[in-house]
Amino acid sequence: MCEIEDRHRLILIWQANLQFHELRLIIKNMGDKAYHMNSKILFLFLSVLFSCTHEKNAISPLLNYIPKNASVIIRINDDSSFKSELKNNDFIHQISKSGVYRDIFEKTKSLEHLQPKSESILAFLELGKESFELFYATSYNPDLFQLEGVQEKSVETLGYESGSIDKYIIDGLQFFSIQMDDKIIICTSQIPLENLIRNRGGSQPDPKLEKLLKAANRGKSANIIIHNKNSNPLLGSLLKTGRKMEVSGLTDFIGLDLDAGQSHLKLSGATMANDSIKNFVSLFRDTDPLNNRTALIAPINADAVLSYTFKEYGIFAKNQQRYLDRSIIMDTLFNSVEEIGHIYMNNSKAIVLNTYSSQHLLGFLNGLAKNSIDYQGNEIIELSELLFLDNYFNPLIKNFESKYYTILENAFVFSNDTETLQTIITNFKNGATFDKTTVFKTAMELLADESNALFISNADGIGHILNDDFSDSVMGDFKNSDLSKYAFAFQIVSDAGFYHMNLVIQKFEKEIKSNTTSPLFSVQLDAEIATDPQFVTNHRTGKKEIVVQDRENNLYLISTEGKVLWKKPLNGRIQGRIQQVDIFKNGRLQMAFTTDHQFLIVDRNGEEVKPFNKTFEGADLNPLGVFDYDQKKEYRFVVVQGNKILMYDKKGEIVKGFTYTTSENPVIGTPKHFRNEKMDYLVLQEESGDLKILDRVGNTRIKVGEKIDFSENEVYFYNEKFTLTDAKGVLHQIDESGKITKTNLNLNKDHGIDATTKALVVMNGNILQIKDIKVDLDPGLYTKPKAFLLNNKIYVAVTDLQNQKIYLFDSNGAPIPNFPVFGNSIIDLDDMDNDGKLELVVKDMDNSLLVYTLY
Repeated sequence: MCEIEDRHRLILIWQANLQFHELRLIIKNMGDKAYHMNSKILFLFLSVLFSCTHEKNAISPLLNYIPKNASVIIRINDDSSFKSELKNNDFIHQISKSGVYRDIFEKTKSLEHLQPKSESILAFLELGKESFELFYATSYNPDLFQLEGVQEKSVETLGYESGSIDKYIIDGLQFFSIQMDDKIIICTSQIPLENLIRNRGGSQPDPKLEKLLKAANRGKSANIIIHNKNSNPLLGSLLKTGRKMEVSGLTDFIGLDLDAGQSHLKLSGATMANDSIKNFVSLFRDTDPLNNRTALIAPINADAVLSYTFKEYGIFAKNQQRYLDRSIIMDTLFNSVEEIGHIYMNNSKAIVLNTYSSQHLLGFLNGLAKNSIDYQGNEIIELSELLFLDNYFNPLIKNFESKYYTILENAFVFSNDTETLQTIITNFKNGATFDKTTVFKTAMELLADESNALFISNADGIGHILNDDFSDSVMGDFKNSDLSKYAFAFQIVSDAGFYHMNLVIQKFEKEIKSNTTSPLFSVQLDAEIATDPQFVTNHRTGKKEIVVQDRENNLYLISTEGKVLWKKPLNGRIQGRIQQVDIFKNGRLQMAFTTDHQFLIVDRNGEEVKPFNKTFEGADLNPLGVFDYDQKKEYRFVVVQGNKILMYDKKGEIVKGFTYTTSENPVIGTPKHFRNEKMDYLVLQEESGDLKILDRVGNTRIKVGEKIDFSENEVYFYNEKFTLTDAKGVLHQIDESGKITKTNLNLNKDHGIDATTKALVVMNGNILQIKDIKVDLDPGLYTKPKAFLLNNKIYVAVTDLQNQKIYLFDSNGAPIPNFPVFGNSIIDLDDMDNDGKLELVVKDMDNSLLVYTLY
């Protein structure tokens, strides 16, 4: 185990992801080998995750129903966020093909038809040797079980004592449930439910568990509690024969908050150790953390570094005495030591003792010196005693032969061979050290600057560590997962009787040069995408988020990091674009739109803003028109259904002064509002070919003297004229006196146009025209063009749906570097995170969207 096998190895972290179709878990374990850690922290990023895709500060009563022998307890605070975080996390995707993943997926598949509406708790308990069952509790709701479309299903009620247990068989999978009070309890085994009935409900949970859950951040999608004393069997089937990794010696409970983005997985929390019990973290009790300096000595090609710091060696020595049950405190020889570091390189290892004064230790080592050689001006000294570091620093160092050492500034560096020390010396002198690596920099972005324990590794470092203890099948799965672009880190920080913990898995990319376009993230939805994704503004941060609807009519809001913040089911398909308004004039933005039969306004949390939840009999509503005449947020909302025209004010009431409430013929497209020199124009296109240009109250402002066979494009206000095309490809421009100017552009019937006030863009066949500049594109099936005015610059985008290519040009027809890129819909373009770089969002595959960054 590359000799990390010495110390309490970090524990499996389970994450559960209860999705519309699946449940995901991650198990990560950290443990101690035979109740001690020689010099080895083991990060077990075991890929046990399921492809499924859940503010007050009180302990949930759900906890009372969880059996006391639970090994891992996951409180799911926000089902939608939890699903999205795990479903769209790159690391989870990479390890989803592992055998462990598949085994547990089968175990939890029985929960795929659950749709909880409130907080839930998922737990895992041992029933029989190395046999774990899933246990789930949530508040009862009548729509919890969603069994529509299930081919094979049966429900049977079993009597037991004074209660009853429902037995479900769904597509060959079996699970059991009971209702107790207003809760529903589900388990893959009948026995725990019988125990609940027999005991007339739950029992008081462990106070430490309650404390950790009370301190947990409910703002995170899930909080994970690992009960270390119950967790040793979790590793059983994963280890090599004869290996005895145990996690119970680390601490009692670990509480962690889940934070999973597209490219990172972070678990942050705390643990409390019982001082009367032997716990590894107690070695750092009352010791102030320091900056870890091992990475400044480790070579740039190291696979991992592990560092322990303590401001006062004497305090550490007393803690060590209690931990080892020693009757005397160790020698004060090492009083100047502030850090014990481990450097892992391929199959070699070095130990670093960082000191603030080298005099006493140097005198001791001189007494053990046998021989020395000079290497690049540094002495490499051979020692006569090999295991003295074990004796003095157990359990932080274990089974390490310190045959040679050298000194780099105030650091003593030990190894079993000279080659390792030579590599360290050369890199140190050249400044090629581990702290310069992308792995280290990436990890430290998410960690505290000072630590009592810090482990940072690349994928190779994790692989070396796992290899010594884990079975061939686990190692095979690990090697088949492409984790080369991930940094792995773990941190412990002592703080007044408890210990902060951070565990990080962060994807990193190589430095991106300017004038490049790079995928930022992709998001997979639960069903096929139905609408073009678009950006909306988050009024809290000023950044942009993404809204999109799937074919099951679910509306999604997606963050700048690619997390699904919420998913709201609607009763119909959204018509046109979603528009943002500030109904209450308080800076908080809402989203306004029509579906085929509803007019809705929802806030940033997806909640409907009443009274804007109006339903219309029949269907066929047009896209919503939103008018803000004087930019004073006195909105007018125009809902069109056939030849009915309804104008609402911002209170949701009909505007009585608007008189054009019925047209002679059905209105097509989106009602438009234009303003020019303090004059307002309301524009409607009718199926008959009439173009209505009205004033605020609905009277005719400009009379258009002839009918137009409208194309499928909207009306624009370009060069101070109302501009549109007809089905024969003729451009019509109407000035404010009603005069019509026609220009035959010889356009195909399926041409597309877009315009700003100063630029007209036309897509005809495979020819894109921007103002007077024509760009000949490859043959394909092109969308309508879109013009964007951003940072005083015009961008024009068009997508070839046949070849799935996005083209982007400036206003002079010059292509933006690195385009075309892959895409499958009309795009939206904006500076999503206010960093001066543009992002575009586009449909990717049928059920996923893709965001690019333009550098």
